[in-house]
Amino acid sequence: MELFSILGNSQRLDGGAMFGNAPKALWSRWIAPDEQNRIPLACRCLLAKGLDGKNVLFETGIGAFFEPALRERYGVVESQHVLLDSLAAAGLSHEDIDVVVLSHLHFDHAGGLLAAWEEGQSARLLFPNARFVVGAEHWRRANKPHPRDRASFIPELQQLLQDSGRLELVEGEYSQTLGQTVRFGFSDGHTPGLMLAEVAGVVFCADLIPGRYWVHLPITMGYDRWPEKLIDEKRAFLDDKLAREVRLFFTHDHDCALARVTRDERGRFGTADEQRELCGASPVMPGAVR
Repeated sequence: MELFSILGNSQRLDGGAMFGNAPKALWSRWIAPDEQNRIPLACRCLLAKGLDGKNVLFETGIGAFFEPALRERYGVVESQHVLLDSLAAAGLSHEDIDVVVLSHLHFDHAGGLLAAWEEGQSARLLFPNARFVVGAEHWRRANKPHPRDRASFIPELQQLLQDSGRLELVEGEYSQTLGQTVRFGFSDGHTPGLMLAEVAGVVFCADLIPGRYWVHLPITMGYDRWPEKLIDEKRAFLDDKLAREVRLFFTHDHDCALARVTRDERGRFGTADEQRELCGASPVMPGAVR
């Protein structure tokens, strides 16, 4: 089994929204904003090739489904479907993916499921041979969203997934599709039923911890629906990953794919051994990644 970090379309979003109650004087030292106060964000996916004989893609990024006006509004940088190009660089097409695991269905994590926008064309689902694995609680949220996050969902996507006949809703630690090769945990602070997948000593942090700078416990996003609960969940999550030496995979960090959890003498969490990419080897093997 081999792991790859796979880039999808990137974004530039308001730094104040991304860093919640942290002042600009602090977060701008970590990531420099542009003239519109926006910071660069990756939409990074994790590919496991040969996982129990399957090609498994964890998330799909934002994709290129937005029409041009909305692409500009939401800061999507590229017009082409970058995820498909990145899969090709790893020797695969979307048709070669056997399973797509989705932490949640906000458009910046699930939009890559859809074909690139074309004028006059309806939304079309890619990955024709894949099963789609989604948390059951979050599926319920996606079908009855709160006004706070209604705009974060793609209106057509849930029906397309349902109609595919290849949707599995996960209630516990393991899915029928993946068995015990992937272990799932859940979080509610960002969105109800956010699903956190752990595979081969790596955990996909999704929006519980979007990047290195959000490892610091007080740092949350303005998009989080329940920041205090998220902080409590993050503390328990990091305690567990530190104790078990599980590495963190970041979807939105513009410059870091993988890192090891640390904790200093004051009890503050941080990261070390930061890696910009995973290039086809298991990170549990010393020296196998760069």
